[in-house]
Formats: sequence, structure tokens, C-alpha cells
Amino acid sequence: MHHFFAEPSRIKDKTIYVEGTDVNHMRNVLRMKPGEQVKISDGQGKEYLCEVGRYEEKCAILNIVSSGRGRTELPSRIFLFQGLPKSDKMELIIQKAVELGVYQIIPTLTKRTVVKLDKKKADKKIERWSQIALSAAKQSGRSMIPEVRPIMTFKEALKYAQKMNVVLIPYEKAEGMEQTGEIISSLRPGQDVGVFIGPEGGFEEEEVEKAIQSGANSITLGRRILRTETAGFAVLSILMYQLESVTVSP
Repeated sequence: MHHFFAEPSRIKDKTIYVEGTDVNHMRNVLRMKPGEQVKISDGQGKEYLCEVGRYEEKCAILNIVSSGRGRTELPSRIFLFQGLPKSDKMELIIQKAVELGVYQIIPTLTKRTVVKLDKKKADKKIERWSQIALSAAKQSGRSMIPEVRPIMTFKEALKYAQKMNVVLIPYEKAEGMEQTGEIISSLRPGQDVGVFIGPEGGFEEEEVEKAIQSGANSITLGRRILRTETAGFAVLSILMYQLESVTVSP
């Protein structure tokens, strides 16, 4: 079933008003006819099963058949603090992170970050990355749109992460797979989890020490050195499995 998003303000009584480029996609690309069903999410976790009612010049008017909370979201919020990589790697990272259930993506400047962006370029990047997050949310059936936050310094990111229940920082010098397993297996639904991933070249030891001092857990991802675009996927996959398979006793 085709899936779109609508602003909560465009959901009224038993009707949803879809606007923007999605109207052309529904009417001229998918050629959806009145009576056909479509899933609409409000971007905040609620989903609606709808039928196409009619089209107006710049609007598709849908009739709500039923509604409920989305079932595609992880039971915990995962915040990905991604060290800014070179070239277009960030676009791939955002796309796949959204598919894996991330709640929020925070582009982070570290000591080994090569990319330098002024405010104008940074704003354009955030706009572009947000569109990628939206497209990935549609494709993967998410009921909310993960936010791409403005770029933060490493210091700002550590401060932002202090409000989270658990913070993880994979580090190539970390040892003890058993300890890492214990940390991961202790995670429970409802917790906010922060994940710090370094850019190309990883974190400097001083940064890892500061993160640990702020309450982060240094973990290992095995004996191999992973690329920045691989490390995040590895952690998110592990977290997705852990959080969706654990059963909390009443």
C-alpha cells in the first residue's frame, strides 16, 4: 500500500488534505483513483488508513477509514551522533539510519572532521538531508519522520546526550566483547539511547575519554576496523534486534 505523510494541521475530522508534490505523485504517477486505499502518517507516530475521495487543483482529499498508533517505530528513541564524513556519505548514512529506526540524527563536528561548512552551506545540507530522511521514512513505512538536527560541535553533542538514558561510543581500541554484550542486552524499551560514530579516521582518544567522563559507554564492534558509514549501521542493527526482541515482564 502506498504511504505518504501529512501535517497534523491538515487532518480534520474524517478528512485528510494532502498537498505539495505528493498530489502530483498520487494523481499523475501512481494514477490513484477515488476509492483506492492509501496509508497516511502524521509524522508524529499516528497512522491513518484512507480512501482517495477526490482531487482539487493543488490538493488530494482523502476520507479516513480507520486510525491508530504506528507499529513500525522502535520502542526506544535512538539518537545517532554522526561525525561528518566526506563527499556524499552522509546521505547514505541518513537513508539507512532512517530505515533502521533511528529517531534523530545529529551531524557532529569532531577533531578529525575534514568537512568544513559555513552557515549557508550547512543550512542547505540540513535541508537536503531532511528531504532524504522524509523519503526514507516513506519508503520504509515509518510513522514518524526522523529529524536531522543542526550541526553540533562534539562538546555540544556531549551536552545534548546527557539527557539520554544510555550513550554508546564504539571505539577501535575498546576491548571486551562480553562487556559490550552486557551493555546491549541491558537496554530496555522506553529508554533514550545515544550512539556516537566518528568520521573517517575515528575519534581521537581525548574525545573518547571526554565522552566516557560524560557517562558514555565505550563498546567494541569486533576486531575489524569499520568505515564510518558501516559502524553506525552495525550498531543500529544490533539495537533494533535487541529492542524489538526483548520482552519486559509486567
